[in-house]
Amino acid sequence: MLGIGNQFPEFSLTGVVNSDIQGGFKPIKSSDFEGKWKIVFFWPKDFTFVCPTEIAAFGALERDFRDRDAQLLGASTDSEFVHLAWRRDREELKDLPFPMLADIKRELSGSLGILDAEEGVAQRATYIVDPDNIIRFVYVTDLNVGRSPEEVLRVLDALQTDELCPCNWQAGDDTLQAA
Repeated sequence: MLGIGNQFPEFSLTGVVNSDIQGGFKPIKSSDFEGKWKIVFFWPKDFTFVCPTEIAAFGALERDFRDRDAQLLGASTDSEFVHLAWRRDREELKDLPFPMLADIKRELSGSLGILDAEEGVAQRATYIVDPDNIIRFVYVTDLNVGRSPEEVLRVLDALQTDELCPCNWQAGDDTLQAA
């Protein structure tokens, strides 16, 4: 699995950007976000139980991520057609303010090394990628356990200080000074 300090892989995937069959699909490339922070998070499967709770929670914080010049990108190994159907089926997913990427060939998840060998789907992984396309944070949970988008936002805040941040540091708290 690629980790801290590694270059995030380049990608070109189809994204679902709204719930409309006309204009809902858009090509999304890593180069579309040059010079920006990126939060790329994967979920195992559409039409499941834990995944929509996380996706909706990231969506609720999208403005906070955007205020920090960070682009949210969600992805799974499902097709863009499955993503679209899921968005149309689930009220909490209809108006998501970020693209749902279709990694159907498993190119990005495979390059990252996050394919679950037993299930054949992407693990529940989250990456914070800096403007130089370097992975600065990786967070992977069991397929059955949801993650905390608030914690991802907290870590982004800490990384953007470029300072030493103690345990449980929150934006606005003092950072540490090396002796």
